[in-house]
Amino acid sequence: MKKILLKIQFVLLAAITCHSISWAQVDPHFTQYYIHPMSINPALTGAIEGDYRVSAIWRSQYSNTLITKGVSGEVVTNKNTNFGFNLLNETSSDKSYNFTNGYLSMAYSGVRFGRDEDHFLVMALQCGFINRRFDVSKLQFGSQWVSGVGYDPNVNSGEQFTKPSIFNFDAGAGIAYYDASPNKNLSFFGGVSAFHITRPDYPFLSNSVQQRLPVRYSVHAGARITASDLVTVVPSAIYMREGTAQEKMLGVYVQMYVSETTDMMFGANWRFADAASPFVGVYYRGLTFGISYDVDVSARTIGVSKGNSLEVSISFVGQRKTSTKTNNFFCPRF
Repeated sequence: MKKILLKIQFVLLAAITCHSISWAQVDPHFTQYYIHPMSINPALTGAIEGDYRVSAIWRSQYSNTLITKGVSGEVVTNKNTNFGFNLLNETSSDKSYNFTNGYLSMAYSGVRFGRDEDHFLVMALQCGFINRRFDVSKLQFGSQWVSGVGYDPNVNSGEQFTKPSIFNFDAGAGIAYYDASPNKNLSFFGGVSAFHITRPDYPFLSNSVQQRLPVRYSVHAGARITASDLVTVVPSAIYMREGTAQEKMLGVYVQMYVSETTDMMFGANWRFADAASPFVGVYYRGLTFGISYDVDVSARTIGVSKGNSLEVSISFVGQRKTSTKTNNFFCPRF
């Protein structure tokens, strides 16, 4: 287990301190990204069937070696402007690595078209911070592993950290379309977004050239299909690219009517060359509880451990007593 931890630390460190432009993965994010939608596109702020939503999600991966937590909140106003925030933290089990970001989002939903103005074109901006921090005393490097001896902390690693903790301003933007027409058997949604447009720097090592975080681009699309009075099917696709890293995912979930207050949900995502992720959930009076599990199907290995991951989420959508919303609104859940 210790060797697995060390190898994961090395991968994380190498991903952000290498001397050439090479990025091991896109930003930390969730398989249940629909619970943390502003991290995919800030234009999804307030795209909900209510006046406000609060959400929380927890993810464990690599046999509990990395823990990622996220919380978010959003509110819909009567002025064609929606506001939201999302906060994410990822940390290693030994506390040697910590990644935190937090953002405020503002989305303008006043561009509408169609006979009943049920088609929305939403534009949004997002700004906040990124903090990346290492506890250098807990890091172990390949140069400190001695043949026939193992790890020797007395061996100089040869690495010099000038800034083991970095705090940067960050910003992003996005645009999204969705069809909120009620009583339709088929409606579409989709959007594009860009994160890190301020290009935060990564000056961890004293002997490294100046590195800047690449812009992360995201494209997502899907449809809401009313198969019957009791069943709704939502297929979706998402593509993200950050530097040389990319992620492609297809998914579908089914929502089944149980009673006036309760729905059941199940489905799965397929992340190409990475993982299959089944999902189950239940909706009750505005509260949604979900569980997903990533089964690693990639060819890569980290030590002897596969990258299986567990996610647990909860969200609540509410409506103000003074709400003026009178029509049904079908949010682009995916």
